[in-house]
Amino acid sequence: MNTIDNASFSLKGKVIVVTGGTGVLGYAMIKGIVANGGTVGILGRKKQIAEERAHDIINAGGKAIPLVADVMNEAQLEIAKKEVLDAYGRIDGLLNAAGGNLPEGILMPDDDIFEMNIEGMKRAMELNVWGTVIPTKIFGKQMAEQGGGSIVNISTVNSKRVVTRVMGYNMGKASIDYYTEWFAVELAKRFGDKIRINAIAPGFYLAEQNRAFLIQPDGHLTHRGQQVIQSTPFHRFGQPSELQGAAVWLLSDASKFVTGIRICVDGGFSLNSGV
Repeated sequence: MNTIDNASFSLKGKVIVVTGGTGVLGYAMIKGIVANGGTVGILGRKKQIAEERAHDIINAGGKAIPLVADVMNEAQLEIAKKEVLDAYGRIDGLLNAAGGNLPEGILMPDDDIFEMNIEGMKRAMELNVWGTVIPTKIFGKQMAEQGGGSIVNISTVNSKRVVTRVMGYNMGKASIDYYTEWFAVELAKRFGDKIRINAIAPGFYLAEQNRAFLIQPDGHLTHRGQQVIQSTPFHRFGQPSELQGAAVWLLSDASKFVTGIRICVDGGFSLNSGV
């Protein structure tokens, strides 16, 4: 009987850049990468948080470097790439965890649907789709020059099911799904099996951006939070650490024949009809 090669799940010797590394979900996946031997570049706009997280990882015996950059700014990303290469000499993976919604990209139930903030919706969409495409352009090029690497995008269950209020965000994530599939094919045509790109679609997790919509100040669920739990067969929100398994698998050699897929980590939300 063949046995699973556990070593193929290891990220030892791999340098992984994580955008959105100063956020809740990004940091949870960073912890999973480090726990499996990976070296991380913690990329975000919040310098102090990136530095504190890198400091904590290093003090615990891991390897990390803080990278301050906006994922929409190519010049800043180029500087971040140089910092990683100066420190470690290579980039083996990219986890595109930056994104999220913007206040101006929300349409509340009482708002006039024909007077929605188009510019706000566009900004929310662009942050998510181009905030994934641009870092892939910058860091993916290094992987191509090295001869290999793995890219993991963060999608959402919203991209395939209608979730009210957040049209711009949903459209951006739907674009990421298509981009992941399209780019997987284009990469394969040019580089064979050397560079892979896949996506993780989280369900509902509590983070800075959505907490007020899901949880009341006293800890009880909001009406929207109740709707989410009722629509999730597991009847709970996800724990950020529960994204680690999918992220590590897709970044590791254990998934070396996998490209262009979307993994839902959502407690069953994406497949539940409600009946």
